[in-house]
This record gives sequence, C-alpha cells and structure tokens, in this order.
Amino acid sequence: MRLSRYFLPVLKETPADAQIVSHRLMLRAGMIKQSSAGIYNWLPLGLKVLRKIEDIVHEEQAKAGHIPILMPTIQGADLWRESGRYDDYGDEMLRIKDRHDRDMLFGPTNEEAVTDIFRSYVNSYKALPLTLYQIQWKFRDERRPRFGVMRGREFLMKDGYNFDLTKEAALHAYNRHLVTYLRTYERMGLQAIPMQADGGPVGGDYTHEFLVLAETGESEVFYDSDVTDITLGDRDIDFDNVEQCEAVMNEFTTKYARTDETHDEAVFNEVPEERRRSARGIEVGQIFYFGTKYSDAMGAEVVNDEGQKVPVHMGSHGIGVSRLLGAIIEASHDDKGIIWPEGVTPFDCGIVNLKQGDEEADAACEGLYDALVAASLDPLYDDRKERAGGKFATMDLIGLPWRITVGPRGLKNGVVEVTSRKTGESIEMSPEDAIAKIIAIYKDV
Repeated sequence: MRLSRYFLPVLKETPADAQIVSHRLMLRAGMIKQSSAGIYNWLPLGLKVLRKIEDIVHEEQAKAGHIPILMPTIQGADLWRESGRYDDYGDEMLRIKDRHDRDMLFGPTNEEAVTDIFRSYVNSYKALPLTLYQIQWKFRDERRPRFGVMRGREFLMKDGYNFDLTKEAALHAYNRHLVTYLRTYERMGLQAIPMQADGGPVGGDYTHEFLVLAETGESEVFYDSDVTDITLGDRDIDFDNVEQCEAVMNEFTTKYARTDETHDEAVFNEVPEERRRSARGIEVGQIFYFGTKYSDAMGAEVVNDEGQKVPVHMGSHGIGVSRLLGAIIEASHDDKGIIWPEGVTPFDCGIVNLKQGDEEADAACEGLYDALVAASLDPLYDDRKERAGGKFATMDLIGLPWRITVGPRGLKNGVVEVTSRKTGESIEMSPEDAIAKIIAIYKDV
C-alpha cells in the first residue's frame, strides 16, 4: 500500500479523554474512532490488525479440530428463560423488544444458542466429542465503559463450546483449549498466564482466566514468579493425546497464579517469599467447564453406548479478539508509539523515501516495494511529499516492526538503512540484502 492512497488519519495531539496507553495510541494512530460511549468505528489500520488476530485464532482452533459456525448477535429471550439466565444475568444484558413486542436481547454470550443447535441435530454419543466456535460481535452494557477497546460495550469475541459424553472427556477438552490459547497468545507476541478464576455468570467449578501482566490491568493478580518462565515455544502438541494435554495443563497451572476473586493468602504464603508477586493483569481470555448445567436445563441429551439417554458435559472458551489488540499495545510500546510483533503487524515493513521526487530514490523505493509485494508481503510505502521527520514520526507511531529508509546519500554508496522498531538498531545494506532480510523474517511467522 502507498501511504498517499491510504486512509490513515493520524493525530498529533493526544485526546483528553484517553486514559491508558492503548486507547491513546489507537486514537492517535488512526485505528479507531469513537461512535458512542464504549462503541468504536474500526478504521483501516485497526481493522487490519483485528483481522490478523482473527486469522491466528481461526488457525489455532482448526489445528485443535474445532469447527467454526456463526450465530446471530440478536437472540430471542425464550432460550435464556429456558436456561434460567434471562433474569439472572443482570443489567449488562441489553434487553430489547421487536415490533411484535417479543423480548429480544443483544447477545453477551451464546451458551443457550449453541446448546439449542446441538440438541436439534445431535442425539448419539457417536457424534462426540464436538467443539463448535464462532468469532462474533458481543454487547455488554457496561456501567462505565472506559479504556477504549479494553472495556468497551461492543466487542469482538471468539466463543467456543465443547460437548462431550463424560466429565473426563470434557476435562480433556478443557486442557486442549488451554493449550490452544497459550499457542494463540504466543503467536501474537504475548505471554498470557492462566490463572485460577471465578466462574461469574457463566458458572462452573473449573475456570482459568488468561492474563497479560500490565500496569494498566483492571485485575489484581497474585502469582509465583516461576510461572513467567514457562512457554510452549516450538513444542509439537498432539491435541488428541489426553496425557500430553494434561501434562501441559499441569505445567502451566500447578504454580500459584490467581485473580483477586480466588486469591488465598494462606496458600500464597506457602510460595517462597522471593517468588511471590502481585501485579495488575489484563484479561484476554477465559475457559470454563460447567458440566451439565445447560444440558440439564435445556434437554441436550445423547444416547450412550448402553442405549441410555444422558445429558452431555459442556464447557465454554472465550478470547477477547478486539481486547487483545489493546492488550498487545499495552505490552509493547514506547514513548514514540506502538511496537507491533511480526505476527499481528498491520503492514510487514515500512518504506520511507527521504527525497520524494528524486529519480534515483523513487526508483529504488519502487523496486523495494515491488519485490516485497512479489514475495507475498505487505509493505507500506510512505511516498508522500513530506519532511523526513514527519515520515519517521508516523512510522514510529503506527509501530511497523521494520523500516527501510531510502535516500540519495545512501544510494550513492549502494545502500539503504534497515531499522528495527523494537530495538532501534539500524543496519546499512544493499537493497537486495534488505529485501532478503525482510523476507527471511516473515518466512516462519
């Protein structure tokens, strides 16, 4: 993309109502524009990152054998009355009526809707295990929406639901989801720590939240510092292997790590003092096992291998897709702007022409741009007739991981400058070597 043809409404001043870094930088970088309290327009740059995050979530769900569907944002109240949650959910549910005076709601979650789908089509244990998921917009009428996309009223969420014959099988699904989520976050450059949490309005005795440590986090968390040393890395995980998934689950959850709702000071004090930590955390996902809570209430049964009708065991699993975008910025920025990890960057590389209109500089930039596009990469070429300082400021603000700077002086020596946004380190090399370097970086991303 050529910046002269792109819609990138960057702001020089920080909006007064933006309280945290991600909100300020998303507004300044032209990623979002507020529509009303807690509801945002997603502008081109923000939408590109949102789609990158979606793609990673879809890819990791597919690896685990989970099947995508799409459910409506507006739901009928009858299913929620059937489960008993219509009156219990609270004021965060936006309740509405249609023209026929029927009670409707803007879905805050989809346990009822997916259970209705399951009971309509599945009646035999032979169809199990089954996990269905979607990425869809949700609405929760927050009393005090704030912090931009971190605590908005409308948000994009991946919500998945497993159906299993037994508790043991459902707990394997729980462990499998924990592993898929860890892999998902790591691909986005995040370390999200699974912490024992409270079930809230979804319910269930087994639940873990995934939290990214950040000063602006809403939740107070308590943990053993050893948990921050554990990563999946390049491990090859067989999601059908019950023992392997359980081993990973235990590795990541045996050390003390809890949200403030489940914090136990006595147990925490058993952790060696030098490893005890308290901090703020940003919730980016949560998994639940809630047994037969919904299947009992809504008649979601299958015939088992003995010919008996039994309720299925269920769990749900959510990732805040739009919230993740804010969390990544909170975890990866400096005083100049955003620093995107390669996995979610809106553009793979920025090209800055220091002297637009110079025949040699223009030709070199065009050559770099065409070569990167031919390699299936997505560069952003700043071809505007602007001062170099303004171009650098824009690139730093929007946070592309790599920048290639092209100017007449360097070209006389046959070199361009390649700069890492994360480290600030710049290296001079030939245009051909610069192309090869960027291609190599994204080869395995």
